[in-house]
Amino acid sequence: MGLMASSAAPVSSLLTAYQTGTTDPVTECRGALKRANGNASRNTYIALDHDWTLAEATRQSARSVSGETIPLLGVPVSLKDCFDLAGFPTSSGSKFYATRNSNAPADSWVVARLRAAGAVITGKTHLHQLAYGITGENPDYGDCLQPADAHLLSGGSSSGAAASIQEGSALAAIGTDTGGSVRVPAALCGLAGYRASLGVGSWGGGSHLAPSFDTIGWLFRDLRDAPLLAEALFDLPVERATPRRMRIGALAGPLIEDCDDAVLHSMQVWKDRLLRAGASLDTFNPSFWTGAWDIYAPIQAHEAAQLHRGFFPEFEPGIAARLAWGASLGEDTLRELRTRLAAYRASISRLFDQFDFLLAPATPVSRLVAGADHTETRARILRHTTPASLAGLPAVVLPSPACGVQLMAAHNDDRRLLRFAAFLGTDFAIESRDA
Repeated sequence: MGLMASSAAPVSSLLTAYQTGTTDPVTECRGALKRANGNASRNTYIALDHDWTLAEATRQSARSVSGETIPLLGVPVSLKDCFDLAGFPTSSGSKFYATRNSNAPADSWVVARLRAAGAVITGKTHLHQLAYGITGENPDYGDCLQPADAHLLSGGSSSGAAASIQEGSALAAIGTDTGGSVRVPAALCGLAGYRASLGVGSWGGGSHLAPSFDTIGWLFRDLRDAPLLAEALFDLPVERATPRRMRIGALAGPLIEDCDDAVLHSMQVWKDRLLRAGASLDTFNPSFWTGAWDIYAPIQAHEAAQLHRGFFPEFEPGIAARLAWGASLGEDTLRELRTRLAAYRASISRLFDQFDFLLAPATPVSRLVAGADHTETRARILRHTTPASLAGLPAVVLPSPACGVQLMAAHNDDRRLLRFAAFLGTDFAIESRDA
């Protein structure tokens, strides 16, 4: 999609090109498909059917004469393979499920919304097995390498989603985020990302990992496209109010000290941009913040174990062990964890009495080297992402070539967060143009 070099945001630029007749959905989708599986591991997509996608592009193109408002008409969008697409099996990143599940008889809620909005689904993308991992490694479908650098993993679990944007086979990608699965691959791959508040959208026809924490989201290139994508999928009207002087809390303390130099540099770059955008910044270092992982991990494991009961040996050993651990947790333990979860959510809610948004690293590491030992990587990264997950917060990844960072808002404050992110994206585009 050569249109991405435009001064406008990529999705908006493509829609304008369609309106002016510069190009058409079939031409753009044919070009997108030529770039599919362009990473060295050739596994951006688990399921890909060129004929189906081009037929869908033709169908969506025909709607342009109807006079109806079609927000994503002809936009190539990839779909994480944990949502049903009629006529395709849903693997959840597992060949066991790909074989066990028959072709979906109907579209999931996510797919139905996308198709109603005019999006053209390019295929079903790679994910960490069961969406239960953060690196993008998968013994069934291969480790997902970044199209931009074959030495690096894409991150996960929305691994193929990130790869599809990097390689240009999609302009936007559907991901999910339970403990960081939109935020981490977006940050590692130099992309923007949006994790919706817990409860926004529907999981009908989708495969859960841990319902207490599962959220739906987007990966894309430019923050200016965020409100459009959220409105098209979630029916969240674009916030029109001009952002006032926002109060930003920037994380300090032990988690920051765990970050590598590239992550610290990105944090500083975005602090400087926020100040130039008129925001006020102060630090926050609550004692409870670092305890999220100890609450999150067992609840997640227990809920995942319930969903995959009877099949644990079908999955990679590390995931099977987590599932077995989750199944072993007793009611007293779970009751105590739920009490701690409620207290944690109340503590995070109080932070938003002081701040409009919270800024923090999305990952403490800027690179995941393919083939390295990532045994400890999951816990290390999730300590940074699970605070938002516990509270069901919406988050936007502010992109950086080195490593993106996350900006979080109070639960259900998605519209204001997206408006501010788009405002930052406009300012960033002007800054880049004038550099």
